[in-house]
Amino acid sequence: MPIWKKSATLAALNAANHNTAAQHLGIEITELGDDFVRGRVPVDHRTVQPFGLLHGGVSVVLAESLGSIGAYYASPEGHNAVGLDINANHLRSATSGWVTGTARPVHIGRSTQVWQIEMVNEAGELTCVSRLTMAILAPR
Repeated sequence: MPIWKKSATLAALNAANHNTAAQHLGIEITELGDDFVRGRVPVDHRTVQPFGLLHGGVSVVLAESLGSIGAYYASPEGHNAVGLDINANHLRSATSGWVTGTARPVHIGRSTQVWQIEMVNEAGELTCVSRLTMAILAPR
């Protein structure tokens, strides 16, 4: 059973990233399942650090982008979602291709949500795990 309380399409999700950090980094939203959001970021000149590895901060941007989308669409109509806290554990480097993240809720409450985001390289190897806490803001 879907957790989404607002309607969304992949086209709308990607269009919302126009003129944002996500667009600048090449982040694409690729799938919206019944209880997850999936997207990817390229490992290229925009996203690597000086040693040619995917920058850890870019993994965090991907995680927060996916978790924020999930929290917003899993909250009631008229409510907004803003980040409170994020952490990330970088487990393996990526030097080329794409890193794909999947965000799933750990907790969906009235005023807060917690999302777990797992990121993998093209071989399916875990590169980073992140946990994002979101505040759900009621309409004023």
